[in-house]
Amino acid sequence: MPRPPGSSSGPKNPGSALLPEPLAARMRPRTLDEFLGHEQLLGPGTPLRTEIESGTVGSMLFWGPPGSGKTTLGRLVAQYTDREFVPFSAVTEGVPRVRVIVGEAEARRAEGRGTVLFVDEIHRFNRAQQDAFLQYVENGTLTLIGATTENPSFEINGALLSRLRVFVLAPLAVADLAAMVRTALSDADRGLGALHLTIEDAALDQITTEADGDARRALTSLEAAASFVTRQRRGAAGGVITAAAVRDAMQARVARYDKSGEEHYNLISAYHKALRGSDPQGALYWLARMIEGGEDPMYIARRTVRFAAEDVGLADPTALRVALDARDTYHFLGSPEGELALAEAAVYLATAPKSNSVYRAWGAALDLARRTPAEGVPLHIRNAPTKLMKDLGYGREYQYAHNVPEAYIPQDYLPDAAAGSTLYEPGPFGFEKEIAKRLAWWSDLRAKSERGRAPGGDAGAAPQPDPPRTEQPKTDEPTRDQTDG
Repeated sequence: MPRPPGSSSGPKNPGSALLPEPLAARMRPRTLDEFLGHEQLLGPGTPLRTEIESGTVGSMLFWGPPGSGKTTLGRLVAQYTDREFVPFSAVTEGVPRVRVIVGEAEARRAEGRGTVLFVDEIHRFNRAQQDAFLQYVENGTLTLIGATTENPSFEINGALLSRLRVFVLAPLAVADLAAMVRTALSDADRGLGALHLTIEDAALDQITTEADGDARRALTSLEAAASFVTRQRRGAAGGVITAAAVRDAMQARVARYDKSGEEHYNLISAYHKALRGSDPQGALYWLARMIEGGEDPMYIARRTVRFAAEDVGLADPTALRVALDARDTYHFLGSPEGELALAEAAVYLATAPKSNSVYRAWGAALDLARRTPAEGVPLHIRNAPTKLMKDLGYGREYQYAHNVPEAYIPQDYLPDAAAGSTLYEPGPFGFEKEIAKRLAWWSDLRAKSERGRAPGGDAGAAPQPDPPRTEQPKTDEPTRDQTDG
């Protein structure tokens, strides 16, 4: 069972001008039953809750966004297991402080009591600094509980990560935040109950929605709105927290985005996948999220150019030009005017026919080049700027394509080791349909030429196929009008 909670450090009258702690700190859950949300981790009978209640927890890592309860859960672990809770900030403290804590933990351990070292922002420690914990986690001197908002796969030393159990704390649900707000309004001991405030449904919805799953933000907004209402009533009890009061208290809603963290990669991935999935709505949304979060628009422009080359390709050759023009337009105009060019490119690419045929062809070409790195250039397509080279046969059997009406003479352009390799095959959409017609026409010319060169054949008598014609695409196909050029 948990240790009895200590007395509240909050005042009996939360309306007092001197509040030693913010509302979010005063309302910190004192028991697992008060800990809202995360039912999959801490619901009755779950493995983690059972271990905490029985006092058998080991070192662990809590990964979640701000205000999801990482610090509170660390405190509860220490309370339920009767261990000393030692907070530590990887932002403001370093390895020398760790050594002091270890010495105190060893003395405490000799007396029969354990220590929970709670390391907030543990990802701020570099990999060498994280090694300082290994020995003491391994021998049980410390129960290490790390908290991070960043993906531990990228930020935590592999050796340390292998010694920690990772628990993911999701943003709190709106219903959980609403219950938390109501409790804070009614709790006269730690919360705002002494003020006898009520809250409009619209105001409650605004707080819980715009908190974005962050309990600390929700309670901070509630406290600011309550203070606003109380001041308007000159300190008198009672009053209603309205949506307008909440709006004034919350001010601007800050986007959850980290230009160097996991959200950076998550949002650009979502943008790419919406473009590839031909969803202009999704593409515009994720583009706007990145812009509002402070992402460098030129980074987005570069990724947009990459997408045009990789995922649209020759199904719509104009797409690459549109992406490059958007980049140049933004570079010329800047924000906010230039952002419209990025939005235009996003819509164009999302609605363009898609093909990764060139992307796959280039990968196949690189693979073939790596497997045949020493193959010489066939003599007939070598350059022959000197008499010696011509005497050696350089360029001797090369045939100039423009010497024939079709501007095509079948010849081999790959070395013997790669002869017959097919690297590029056009896709079925957009302009690649026209490319497929051209390739088929040249293939037909080659076949007829080879038949004409067969024993007994007459190369001059070989019939020539009609040149390919560019047709207008059918209206029910996902393609753009293209002209043969």
